Amino acid sequence: MSAPPVAIIGAGLDLGAGRRGVDMGPSAIRYAGLEARIRELGRDVADRGDVRSPVPEAIEEGSENARYLAPIKQVCEKVAVLVDDAVRQGFLPLVLGGDHSIAMGTLGGMAKARGAGAALWIDAHGDLNRPTTSPTGNVHGMPLAAALGAAGDGFVSDVYPTPSVERAALIGIRSLDPGERDLIAELGVRVFTMNEVDRHGMERALTEALEFLAGAAFLHLSLDLDAVDPMFAPGVGTPVRGGLSYREAHLAMELLAESNSLDSMEVVEVNPVLDRENATGQLAVELVASALGARIL
Repeated sequence: MSAPPVAIIGAGLDLGAGRRGVDMGPSAIRYAGLEARIRELGRDVADRGDVRSPVPEAIEEGSENARYLAPIKQVCEKVAVLVDDAVRQGFLPLVLGGDHSIAMGTLGGMAKARGAGAALWIDAHGDLNRPTTSPTGNVHGMPLAAALGAAGDGFVSDVYPTPSVERAALIGIRSLDPGERDLIAELGVRVFTMNEVDRHGMERALTEALEFLAGAAFLHLSLDLDAVDPMFAPGVGTPVRGGLSYREAHLAMELLAESNSLDSMEVVEVNPVLDRENATGQLAVELVASALGARIL
């Protein structure tokens, strides 16, 4: 069976982050040659353009516990409609962020098309805060809690189902808040910290994560570039030292491609303002290619 074509959807949302710049992430990733690289793999590509997002200077912040939540939801609902449409047309959706808040829209769209699924979350952070536990009020630290139906009524949408995910596995984690630890224990989320990756290797972590997620209505990859060590991915919104190496990140993508289980993906938190010669945008393209089946031989 031939690999499905890829639908690229840009979502330069930065309302959920604490600093500006990730709104230019989709452009940086495209500029690094994303479409041409996917076509080199023998895949057809349709670029659906960008979902427009308001700028924070022009709108109300809202609650300090979940800043800009209302306009973030509006953007996510637009993303969800495009993702749902792409899936129904036989495409694999590839959403380009933007901050990680957009995952609510990607997962919502997948759930609208397929029912509640599974998320493979590769990130330095858990993104499992709720408004009552978040130390910052930044919504990009809450999307996985929202997708699991644990973030509260304010995150419920009329456009897509909540929860949109029934299972989640996190890899590369090295920064968690107390409320996130509590929710991990409560919901039974599987977490592979950097300590576990260091001790046992990426192959074991990824394989066990896929086993845990198997059998769901869909498998979604949510790749935050801050999962990779800042040495290799300097242009990210919230860098944390001690992350995945260049090869560990590629191995995760290669193993995922070999599993032939990927239904959708997003790449988030690329911040060109903080980058060096678009190195992080280029890395994003390389990792997408590996996830879609690029091989050395």
